[in-house]
Amino acid sequence: MNKPNRSLHRLLALALGSMVFAIFAPSIVQAADPQTVESLAETTKQLQISIDTTWVLLTGFLIFFMQTGFAMLEAGLLRQRGVVNGLIENFIDPCITILVWWAVGFGVAFGTSAGGFIGTDTFFLSQLPVDGSYQMGAPGSEAGVNTYTLFFFQFAFAATASTITTGAMAGRANFLGDIIYSAVMGAFSYPIIVHWVWNKDGWLGGMGFLDFAGSAVVHSVGAWTAIVGAYLIGPRPGRTAWGTLPPAHNLGLATLGAMILWLGWFGFNPGSTLGTGDTGLIGLVTVNTALASGAGALAAMIFQHFRSGKWDLTYCLNGALSGLVGITAGCAFVLPWAAVLIGLTGGILAVLGIDLIEKCKIDDPVSAFTVHGINGMMGTIAVGFLAQKELTGKDGQPGLSGLLLGGGFDLLGVQILGVVAIAVFTVAFAFVMFSILKALKLLRVDAKADEVGIDNYEHGASVWPDVYAMGQFMEEQKHDPRNPNISVIDTE
Repeated sequence: MNKPNRSLHRLLALALGSMVFAIFAPSIVQAADPQTVESLAETTKQLQISIDTTWVLLTGFLIFFMQTGFAMLEAGLLRQRGVVNGLIENFIDPCITILVWWAVGFGVAFGTSAGGFIGTDTFFLSQLPVDGSYQMGAPGSEAGVNTYTLFFFQFAFAATASTITTGAMAGRANFLGDIIYSAVMGAFSYPIIVHWVWNKDGWLGGMGFLDFAGSAVVHSVGAWTAIVGAYLIGPRPGRTAWGTLPPAHNLGLATLGAMILWLGWFGFNPGSTLGTGDTGLIGLVTVNTALASGAGALAAMIFQHFRSGKWDLTYCLNGALSGLVGITAGCAFVLPWAAVLIGLTGGILAVLGIDLIEKCKIDDPVSAFTVHGINGMMGTIAVGFLAQKELTGKDGQPGLSGLLLGGGFDLLGVQILGVVAIAVFTVAFAFVMFSILKALKLLRVDAKADEVGIDNYEHGASVWPDVYAMGQFMEEQKHDPRNPNISVIDTE
């Protein structure tokens, strides 16, 4: 008899509980809604920061990997007896830059601005909290990633500038001098230009100067420094004929280096979005980067074929790199058809620029000034002709169009002003820096190195220690008593 009663009691309790829940549940849910929405928003924000941080770091790793590309490109284009010197210079540059960037450069670039010209704090990253929290951005940057992530990404850019310079001076620069000028560039000359353009209070950026990923800021700074150094240091030993570059030592290495650089550029340009919030922009930048490089390679190769009748690999590589440098400023501000036009222009300038530097009798073994300087300036100015107002604006508001798209001379004028200002400052700074090194006999390696080879003199090494020139091999065989009947041929 008790069993049916217990079942009835359970049913009544369940019905009563359901009624209470039905009456009070809306109030409970309504009371919880604000907290739930707030926590969801905070979770979404933290997730976005995590994704952006991962994106910026991964693209920063790609940019750092470009050091390998520069090393291989330089090794391939240099003479054999200067390859070890080129490799160690490319390797040591980021080692030096990371330290001076931490000590001085990052603060000069992204510290609190003094009149829009130079940063005044954040040296040694000393202003960051030590209580376990992580500050976002920097005094001069509103990037949506923490300061350490921004620091690393910008360091990878800084290392690129001094590496460009080593290529133009390769084969005759004093190694201690290379260490010194790389440190000075990473601490002062490059960060000052960064401050002008990319610091939120920089004077050039405040005027509307546009350089999305560094055609002027990175590439022309490295190139102007390079050409001043190459002029003051003089040509490599034995260079008496001008008009054509000496043959490359290893085109396989040069091609590998160029392809690594192209890959790294997909970090260089898309990574400069500093976040993944606008996926369409990332796609546009990536496509523009690829189109400009392809157009540059074809333009240079075909143009040189008309001149020489040969399909020249070196010019093809330089054309691709010229297209990449050219599109770096405007990759976020132009449409794909304009990226192709910029790439084609870069390819033609790659050929004509080499001719110009040869006529000036300045020895630039890797065509650093042509690729990074001439095309860095061209790409920056091209923004003033080809930019889309829908892409140059901020906060949903349209910006300025380029001259050819009905925008007048406003944007073009600012772009030209920026290119000239950066060139004048960089040339003056580089001339003083290299002149001091020259006076201290730290610019060019000792004359003895011209005789025995810089690899042997500076490093006591050879990139191919077990490979002999045929003439040397035959001469040694002639004097080997085990080969009394060997016939020596003329190998000159």
